[in-house]
Amino acid sequence: MSLAPRAVLVHRTTEYEELVARHGTHGQAAFFLSSRGRDIEEVAERHRRTRRAMAEVTAAIPLIWRQTRVERADLDRFLFAPEDVVVVVGQDGLVANVAKYLAGQPVVGIDTDPGRNPGVLVRHRPADARLLLPSVFAAGTGTDGLTMVEAVADDTQRLLALNEIYLGAAGHQTARYRLGLDDDGGAVEAQASSGVLVGTGTGATGWIRSVWQERGGGDGGDRGPRLPGPTEDRLVWFVREAWPSPATGTSLVAGELAAGGRLTLTVESERLIAFGDGIESDAVELTWGQRVRVGRAETALRLVG
Repeated sequence: MSLAPRAVLVHRTTEYEELVARHGTHGQAAFFLSSRGRDIEEVAERHRRTRRAMAEVTAAIPLIWRQTRVERADLDRFLFAPEDVVVVVGQDGLVANVAKYLAGQPVVGIDTDPGRNPGVLVRHRPADARLLLPSVFAAGTGTDGLTMVEAVADDTQRLLALNEIYLGAAGHQTARYRLGLDDDGGAVEAQASSGVLVGTGTGATGWIRSVWQERGGGDGGDRGPRLPGPTEDRLVWFVREAWPSPATGTSLVAGELAAGGRLTLTVESERLIAFGDGIESDAVELTWGQRVRVGRAETALRLVG
């Protein structure tokens, strides 16, 4: 007999909980904020909305399902199972945080603070869960396969991300490396820069988009690659603040990667890192001479529409 589905509720500690944990009590946290011209009630109300959303979603889980909860800080230690339905209750970024730990499980994003969150990935309200969760496995329930990006080092270290992967120096100082494209006839350029970003269409709403706009991508001109959509196989990449010198160039600073394309970076610094979706604490470390290849991942995120 197959196992009943398990609802895994993914959440994060609220700002209010972090404040109280730091200052000891509600009163001390309120005094700390008031001394800086802030009112704790705003933060406390967001906390209450999140808790109400968690309660409403929990009550909507079918009785025959199993259920558990996992906090964002514990994701790297949590074992997801094939029969899981992952219910992310919180912000868009929380969906990105959990994506790299999944292997095709459906994800339902619940927005706890509509109007404050963009709602790109947390597309549903808590009240939707009552009808949505029981129908996740129904034939008519639509899911979007959101493209993901991966970095694979020559020592088999592998990193997945939903938005973007950053390669560069820890602390964002100058990184030295050699950059090349698999489909560019073997051309390689030595560079010194603030790092390299390789992103997806989902990431095109965040960090990647800000770099693209700085390059003039939003002015209607032809300045760099066109940003992809979330389900497109295409990726885009940008070199941040490339520095020209007699030993380093700036001719390879932006481009696209088709479905099978790979960007190759060979480390020429004592230590570089690669991390995904802004989580620097979960980074791949690279040393002098190592090579890492970045491109579209075979895995996609199944986001319930």
